[in-house]
Amino acid sequence: MTHRITPLLLAVFFASSLAAESTPGVPDWALPGSSTHRQVPPPAGFHRDTVTFDRPIGLFEGQSDIGGPFTSGSAWYNSGTGTYKIKAAGYNIWYFRDEFRFLWKKMSGDFRLAADITFEKPKGFDDRKVVLVVRQDLDDNAKEAMAALHARGLIHLAVRPEKGADLKEAVHVDHQRNGHERLGLVKDGDTFTLLVSLNGEPLHAAGSTTLHFDAPYYVGIGFTSHQPANPDVALISHVELTTK
Repeated sequence: MTHRITPLLLAVFFASSLAAESTPGVPDWALPGSSTHRQVPPPAGFHRDTVTFDRPIGLFEGQSDIGGPFTSGSAWYNSGTGTYKIKAAGYNIWYFRDEFRFLWKKMSGDFRLAADITFEKPKGFDDRKVVLVVRQDLDDNAKEAMAALHARGLIHLAVRPEKGADLKEAVHVDHQRNGHERLGLVKDGDTFTLLVSLNGEPLHAAGSTTLHFDAPYYVGIGFTSHQPANPDVALISHVELTTK
């Protein structure tokens, strides 16, 4: 995707970058929330090109650094254990654009995607998150539906109803992480259902929402550390991706 950055946006970007003294080169708005800082949306119209790699991995046809993160991601697949290891930075998957490493397969029709989720380091930044996601395209502001698990335990189903819109939470599940989480995302027509298993029980529905996608679209798994310059690692295993 080709995009234009106006002189005003360039000024905002570089001014913000200078303000982020603790992380040179990263704009202040992209720094994660803390006791002394509040993360805010990117400046209106801000985009970075996605970087896509012709690198099939496991079940997936390709992989992309959505939104051109400040720090590039990487991924490995262990066929013996059926585990995907994703190392990624990226400031967030929210607002009107995203930054994360995405392993994807181009699909049409209905599907069921499910996976076990853990973090290589159990203790770490609370807002890092793994997502099961469907995206209309690979641009940073694509229409999407996602099921997400945050490191602190929050689980939700959220949608970006149209390209460039803010993400909206549709289903919210408060949860204290125990390391046994399995999530699922099911597409049935225009209905998307969040599935959860929090203690080893069978996956069960936690809520749903509706959103229309034109075929084909991109279905897969992703991870962001929620910190633009500090990568982290997620482990996603026993991935099930089937058509219905």
